[in-house]
Amino acid sequence: MSRINTNINTMSAIRSFGANQADLSTRLQRLSTGLQINSGKDDPAGLIASETLRSEIEGINQAVDNTNRANNVINTAEGALAEINSLLLEVQSLTIEAANTGALSDEEIAANQLQVDQILNSINRVANTTQFAGIKLLDGSLDYTTSGVTSTAIDVVTINSSKLPDNGYNSVTVEVTASAQLAAVTYTGGVLSAPATIEIAGVDGTEQISLATGATLSNVVAAVNQLTAATGVTAVISGANVAFTSVAFGSSQFVSVRAVNGAFTTDVATDEGVDASVNINGAEASVDGNVAQLRNSSIDISITLDSDFAQATGSTSFSVTDGGAKFQIGSEVNRNGQIHVGIQGVSTARLGDNILGFLSSMQSGQDNSLTGGNTIQAQKILKAAISQVATLRGRLGAIQKNTLETNINSLGVALENVTASESAIRDADFAKETAALTRAQILVQANTSVLAQANASPQSVLSLLQ
Repeated sequence: MSRINTNINTMSAIRSFGANQADLSTRLQRLSTGLQINSGKDDPAGLIASETLRSEIEGINQAVDNTNRANNVINTAEGALAEINSLLLEVQSLTIEAANTGALSDEEIAANQLQVDQILNSINRVANTTQFAGIKLLDGSLDYTTSGVTSTAIDVVTINSSKLPDNGYNSVTVEVTASAQLAAVTYTGGVLSAPATIEIAGVDGTEQISLATGATLSNVVAAVNQLTAATGVTAVISGANVAFTSVAFGSSQFVSVRAVNGAFTTDVATDEGVDASVNINGAEASVDGNVAQLRNSSIDISITLDSDFAQATGSTSFSVTDGGAKFQIGSEVNRNGQIHVGIQGVSTARLGDNILGFLSSMQSGQDNSLTGGNTIQAQKILKAAISQVATLRGRLGAIQKNTLETNINSLGVALENVTASESAIRDADFAKETAALTRAQILVQANTSVLAQANASPQSVLSLLQ
C-alpha cells in the first residue's frame, strides 16, 4: 500500500474494534445485572413477552395475598360462629333441664332463665362486635339486600351468594309450575255417639286423644290443636267435616289418623304432602315443600314461598341490589376471578324464623322463655338456630377448603410456570455470557494490537523516499 491519506486497514480495524468493544460492554452489562434483556433494543419481541409475563406474575402474587386475606376474614368469622354455637348448645342444655319441671323448683327454672338471658346477650355481643379491619362480619352488614320482594308471594329470602355486576343488580324470577300440598285427612263422622280414642301422627310425633260421648267437631279440633306442637298436625272445621292437615308443606310431611277404639268412624287414614315445582331464573330449583333452593355460578339462593302462593301457579320477581362480601382471588379483575359471599346476621333477632319464632323470644318476659313453660317450642327454635349457625359455618368452611385453598395451590403452580417462562426470556445465562465475555475480551485485545499495526503500516512509505 503506497497511499497515506486514507488508511483502509485502520478503518477496518476501528470498525471491528468498535463492534468488539460494544459486544464486550453488552456481556459486562448482562453479567452485572443478571439480565439478558436490559433495554428494548436487546430483544424487542422478547421484551414485549417478558413484560406481559411480569404483569401476570404481579397479578398472581397479589391474587395469592388477596386469597390469604380472604381466608383470614373467614377464619375470623368462623371462630366467632364456633363460640356462638357453643353458647347455643348451653342454652339447649338449660332448656332441656328446665323442661324437667317435676324435679325442678320454680326458683331453679328462674335461675336457668337468668343464664339464658346472659347467654343471649353474649350472642348479640359476639354478633355485633366481630370484625376484621373495621368490617363487621356477623351483624348482617354482609348480607344481601333486595328490592321488590312481594310479601304475599315470598316469606323469606336467603341469599348465600350473588355475583352482582359493578354498580348493577341481579334480577330473580320465581315461577311456581306445580303447587305444594299439605298432607290432609278428612273426618266425616259428626258428633260422637260413644267415647272414642284416636291416634294422631305427624312428623313431630304421635299422640292419642280421648274423646267423650257427644264430642262435637269443635271438641275434636280443640283436642288436636292442643297437641300440634307435639305432632305437627293441625285441625280445622271444614263444613260438616274436620280436616286434619300437616303444619308444613312437602313430601316429607304426613298425617295419620287412626281409630284406636270407640265410635270414631275413621279407621286408618294417611296422607303425604307434595313438594312444589319451582323454577328460579328459568332453572329448575331443588324444592322441599315450599322452600326452593338454587345454586349455580351466578347465585346461591333459598326462598320460602308464602303458603297461598305455593299452592297456586304463577310467578314473581325481585332484585338483589347490594351487599355481600366480594373477594378478588384471580390474577385479573373480572367476574371469573371473584367470589361473592353473603354472611347473614346471627344476632338473637335473626336466629330462628318467622314461623317457629326467633331466639330473642326466649328472653325473660317473652313468649318462649323458660319461665313461661313453652319448652317444646323453645326447643324447636333452638334446633333451627343451631342448624343455621352450623350451616353457615359449613358453607364458609367449604369456601375455604374448596375455593380459597385450592385457589392458592393453583396460583402457586401458575406462578412457578409463568416465572420460569419469564426467566427463560429475560434472565442471563451466566455460563453462556461468561464464555462470550472471554471471547469479547480476547477480540478487543487482538483488535487493539491489530489497530496499532494498521496505524504503523503507512510508515513503510518512508522507505520510498530514501
